[in-house]
Amino acid sequence: MQKKRWRKLGLMRRVLTCAIALISFVALFSAHLHLFFPPSQVSMLPDPYKLPTQHEIRYQKLSRERSWIRPHLSKAPLPALKLDGANGSSDFNKLWKRPPNRDFAPCVDPSLSYIAPLETRGYLLVHTNGGLNQMRAGICDMVAVARIINATLVVPELDKRSFWQDTSNFSDVFDEDYFIKSLVNDVKIIKKLPRELMTATRAVKHFRSWSGIDYYEQEIVSLWDDYQVIRAAKSDSRLANNNLPPDIQKLRCRACYKALRFSPRIEAMGKLLVDRMRSYGPYIALHLRYEKDMLAFSGCTHDLSIEEANELTAIRENTSYWKVKDIDSTEQRAKGYCPLTPKEVGFFLRALGFPPTTPIYIAAGEIYGGDSRMAALQSRFPTLMKKEKLATAEELDPFINHASQMAALDYIVSVESDIFIPSYSGNMARAVEGHRRFLGHRKTISPDRKLLVRIFDKIANGTMKEGKKLSGRIIEIHKRRQGSPRKRKGPISGTKGTDRFRSEEAFYVNPLPDCLCQKESTENENSTMVMK
Repeated sequence: MQKKRWRKLGLMRRVLTCAIALISFVALFSAHLHLFFPPSQVSMLPDPYKLPTQHEIRYQKLSRERSWIRPHLSKAPLPALKLDGANGSSDFNKLWKRPPNRDFAPCVDPSLSYIAPLETRGYLLVHTNGGLNQMRAGICDMVAVARIINATLVVPELDKRSFWQDTSNFSDVFDEDYFIKSLVNDVKIIKKLPRELMTATRAVKHFRSWSGIDYYEQEIVSLWDDYQVIRAAKSDSRLANNNLPPDIQKLRCRACYKALRFSPRIEAMGKLLVDRMRSYGPYIALHLRYEKDMLAFSGCTHDLSIEEANELTAIRENTSYWKVKDIDSTEQRAKGYCPLTPKEVGFFLRALGFPPTTPIYIAAGEIYGGDSRMAALQSRFPTLMKKEKLATAEELDPFINHASQMAALDYIVSVESDIFIPSYSGNMARAVEGHRRFLGHRKTISPDRKLLVRIFDKIANGTMKEGKKLSGRIIEIHKRRQGSPRKRKGPISGTKGTDRFRSEEAFYVNPLPDCLCQKESTENENSTMVMK
């Protein structure tokens, strides 16, 4: 009996010892939890001293209510990406390192002489045109125009007749109430034209492209003498990129980067996609503009079948508002005017040194040619993700039939990416690049398409081979194409008229110097903001 008691006592001691050890281990693990998370995940842990915004509360609710199963990949990405060789760690850091921003920071506050909007002289109706990013730029320009001509701006009407046939209204895509409230000290904005003016005669104008302040203050303001309502038939490129008053330029930036945020539903879904993408580690957002509408518009048919080329030509010929019909595809490509193909992008990324384990988000609609056209890129980079992989069908259902809303999700994931790479310098590429510059010159690699296609053609005909030497050349060429601070480019020398304005770098591609100022330390080490 006594032996049995000692056995039981010994067993209880062992159990008690194990329990104490387990409790100690759990306490130690909790205290040092951050050691087990990579930096990208540490930043996502909640700040206990910061109250969540209304947007964050909605997002947290969305996250809890919806389930998502991480896609199974044939080759799972490593927890931390590494390059081969002794210098793998330093090479990895160099790949993902942001360009130096030289202490540039946003400076968009109005000057001391800036006053609140006066009693307006009439109402400005705006019909935006184009895709999401073309409309975004146009809306921000029309905010500035309303200020210049002393108009009450009616919330702009989105384009429902373009190639994408999207029925979305302004409030479906953007946070309408926030837009109105944010600009209350700049422009009076209302949701609808007053009922008594619904049938009033309107001055319908196609504002002159790239117009300066004199055009609006003289020609357009004079319309108030005869009309109470002016309707802008188009919104794109109606305001000059340069030589406008500083307060007007800063207003454009406040409108674009602060006031015109996406609707709460889009913001929440976009954040969800970003967080799920980050679960794979640092990621590239690749704007792969290899979609049917772009290929048809640009006339680029390289590596396509005769049937595919004919289909694209027919689309271009049947789209009335695309003015250029006869396009030489070979000439377009040689000039660098064609988007890189998925296969070419795969080669480019490997030449830059990105390993096959690199997570890549495809910011695009349906790729022309589908999976077969993506096969070469997929074979080089198995971790290719897109909205449809990162979210469930139920989660995407509210957006799926609305091109502008789907593009907005891509925009959010692209702006928040560690590196953004566009395969073509279209409206979205330019908008995202400008936004990333405004947010601290986040790394944006712009491929030199004109030079790259020559290299691709030499590889194809066997006069050049892939390897370290070629990779080094491509890396060297793109050292200065990574989004570092520089002033906005002016017109190409020798150009005149509208060609001169067209050759300028667009305002929203690079808001420096108008909306970004450089911090300088004075002798007493007080930091000041100065224009550069």
